[in-house]
Amino acid sequence: MKNYFRSILVLLSICIFTSGLVAQKNNFAVQQSFSIKSAGGWDYLTVYGNKLYVSHGTQVNILDKSTGDSIGFIPNTTGVHGIAFEPIHQLGFTSNGRLNNVFAFNINTNEIKATIATGENPDAIMYDPFSKTIITCNGRSKDLSFIDANTLQVIATVAVGGKPETAVSNEAGKIFVNVEDKNEIVVINAKTYVVEAHWSIAPIESPTGLAIDKATKRLFAGGEKLLGVINAETGEMVTTIGIGDGCDGVAFDNKSKLIFTSNGEGTMSIIKEVDASHFSLVENITTAKGARTIAIDEATHKIYLPTADFEALPADAKPNTRPKMIPGSFKVLVANK
Repeated sequence: MKNYFRSILVLLSICIFTSGLVAQKNNFAVQQSFSIKSAGGWDYLTVYGNKLYVSHGTQVNILDKSTGDSIGFIPNTTGVHGIAFEPIHQLGFTSNGRLNNVFAFNINTNEIKATIATGENPDAIMYDPFSKTIITCNGRSKDLSFIDANTLQVIATVAVGGKPETAVSNEAGKIFVNVEDKNEIVVINAKTYVVEAHWSIAPIESPTGLAIDKATKRLFAGGEKLLGVINAETGEMVTTIGIGDGCDGVAFDNKSKLIFTSNGEGTMSIIKEVDASHFSLVENITTAKGARTIAIDEATHKIYLPTADFEALPADAKPNTRPKMIPGSFKVLVANK
C-alpha cells in the first residue's frame, strides 16, 4: 500500500513538473502588430522612454510604444540603420548609411541639431555612458567612429580589420564588436581607442546581433543557427545554443535573465541564463518571416520586431533571391507574456 501511494506521489510530481515546463514554454507570444504605411526598408528599432523609434528607409518613424500610434518622424535619414540616445543632453542619433553621417536630434522636438560625418555606411549605433561617446559601426570602411556627446565631433576612428556589425559596452571601459566577416569579437579600450584583442568565436559564423550581461560578464553573439556565450574578460567560449535561422539581432533582459534572438525565418529563440556557466533554450516562438532585428523594453519586458509581408517567389527564382516586400505592409510585431 505504501509503495502504491509512493508511486502516485511520484506520478503527481512528474505531472506538476511537466505542466510547469509547458507553461514556461508558452509564456511569450506575438500579442500586437503596429502598422506603418510609409514606404521603405528597415533595420534596427529602439525603445526610449514611452516612444518606439523605427528605422524605415529615408526616415525614422516614432510610435507610442503601447498603442503603436504615430507621434512623429525624423525625415531625410537616407539609408538609416539605427537610433541611439544620449540622456544628458537629451539627444537622439541616427546612423544614415547612404549619407555616411549621423544626425543628432532633439528628443523633445525632433529638430536636427547637427550632422556629423562618419566612416562609410554607418550601421549599428550605440551610446557608451563610460566614455560619453556615440559609436557607429561603419560596414564599408570597416571601422568605428567615436563621437563626443558634448562637442558632437568625431574624436576617434578605430579600424577593426573586418565588417563591424554590432557593438556593446561593459560600461567600465571596454567596447566589444561583432566582426561579421571574420567570425570574431574585437575588444576596444574606450579610454585610449586602441584595439586590445581579436577573439575568435568559432563555431559561430557570420555573427550579427550582440548583447551583454554586465553582471555575469557574458557576451551573447548571434550567428548562423547558433548563439555563442562568451566570457567578456577572457574571450573564452562558454557554450553555444542552437537558435532559429537568419538571426540578425540579440536582446537581453537584465531582470528575467532571458536572451532573445530574432530569426529572419520567422521565429524568436528564447534562452534562459541560469547562471554564468549554464544556459538553456526555453523555446522558439513563431513571429513572422523577415522579423530579423529586435528591441527590448526592459520597463515592460515587451519585445519589438519589425517586418513586412512579402510576395511569393516565382518558380524559376534563383537560390537566395529575396522576395519583394508588399507595399504598405510594413509593421512592428510586439511579443510579450
